[in-house]
Amino acid sequence: MRSLPAGGTLPVMSTVDRPTPGPEESSGPATSDSPARVLSGFDATCVVIGAIIGVGIFFNPSGVVRLTGTGQLALLAWAIGGLIALCGALTFAALGRRSHASGAQYEILRDAYGPLPGFLFVFCNATVIQPGAIAIISLICAQHLIFALTGAQAHTGPAFATAVVLIVLLAGANIVGVRWGSRIQNLTVICKILTLLAVAAAAAFFSKGVPWTDIRPPVEAPMNEPTRALVGVMAALVPAFFAYGGWQHALWIAGEVRQPRRNLPRAILGGVAIVVVVYLLANWAYLHLLGVPGVAESRALAAEAVSTVLPGSGARLVAAAVGVSAFGVLNAQFLSGPRLLYGMAADGRFFAPFARLHPRFRTPTASIFLLGGAGLVLLAAAGMQRQAVETLVNGVVAVDGVFFGLTGAAVFVLARRSGAGTAEQRQRAAALRSLGYPFIPLLFVLGEIGIVAGSLLNESNRSAALIGLAWIALAGVLYAGRFRKNAAA
Repeated sequence: MRSLPAGGTLPVMSTVDRPTPGPEESSGPATSDSPARVLSGFDATCVVIGAIIGVGIFFNPSGVVRLTGTGQLALLAWAIGGLIALCGALTFAALGRRSHASGAQYEILRDAYGPLPGFLFVFCNATVIQPGAIAIISLICAQHLIFALTGAQAHTGPAFATAVVLIVLLAGANIVGVRWGSRIQNLTVICKILTLLAVAAAAAFFSKGVPWTDIRPPVEAPMNEPTRALVGVMAALVPAFFAYGGWQHALWIAGEVRQPRRNLPRAILGGVAIVVVVYLLANWAYLHLLGVPGVAESRALAAEAVSTVLPGSGARLVAAAVGVSAFGVLNAQFLSGPRLLYGMAADGRFFAPFARLHPRFRTPTASIFLLGGAGLVLLAAAGMQRQAVETLVNGVVAVDGVFFGLTGAAVFVLARRSGAGTAEQRQRAAALRSLGYPFIPLLFVLGEIGIVAGSLLNESNRSAALIGLAWIALAGVLYAGRFRKNAAA
């Protein structure tokens, strides 16, 4: 990235005159005004896995079973969600071969559709989606860690104070350097995978299992069984697929990955494939240990499942596992999210201080401060009215599915646009046409459309979606009033 003029914003380069580093330049040492490429392929894979495996897999399977009504359809929903995730991974891997600067997803949206969609995505992500996730995940992490240590439910005061400490601690660790954040991520990822595999092993070797008795899914309109099954699976794709989200974080940290044209696709594909296998094993284990009614009615799914084979200490062990998993997801927000805001600011489409790196640690300090500060604000709101914050976050996250679809469709736009021109442009177009083009990107985009449609089947999501649309409209007003001139320059 070019350095900032004193007191001003970055001059804007068009898509045509923006130089694209070659393989040697991309993998080599960073300049004094750019992030350092210090993350290995393993580090990037752990970012993908750690961003995907959060607390959802410990709770979401109950909602999936309630919507489908049978264990087989529930596993089918998780398998379809995994298939869509793999299609998304292949699509984003191709995009990662083309674009591997900091906050590469912003660059992709900008190059494909112009600066406004990229701005809307990054602004909503930095001001609501990720801060909301930080607020809620920090509370979940604090509550479960306190229960694991004391065996008692956490009171509001200690849980809130612990959540504040967690946010400040992880923000500080990621300011000190990307290596610190990466080490935390790697450790928590190993713990998550081992925990879920242990649940599957407990079901396979220490339990005779429970019969999978079907339940009737909550569909009000009269339907025949095939239609009911289809509607149930489509609705269940929403909680299932949201549990798979996270592979895009690899694009956000692309500017700090060594040999990105090789390591980014491997990290995205390898990370998602591992998660799909682990999720299917975990869901089978839940159904095997508790049965369909037990999973559907559970309020603490993983704890209840493990308690069937470890009745004494199972709940506290699972609470510790959920706490560690939440800690890893919380760290992923600070490790990758600020790079999106940094990339957009360095492009001249956000306030200049966010495009500056710490002179010693070379991390986007202002972006990390903004994310942490907004998370603390929403945490304070969540302490008083958590349901309102979750509604706001869910609304914007639902709209975020639109940006996933737009990013996937960018493969077609950019491949067609750069098919002629310089040798470098043709090379970038060839990278986009690899890995199953055009069928895999098309399947991913269609899957995203199906998931958005599935979310509308749940009436509780409609009001939340309106809130999300209102926030996007507010971002559009800010863009038109402050940054549109930069985009036209």
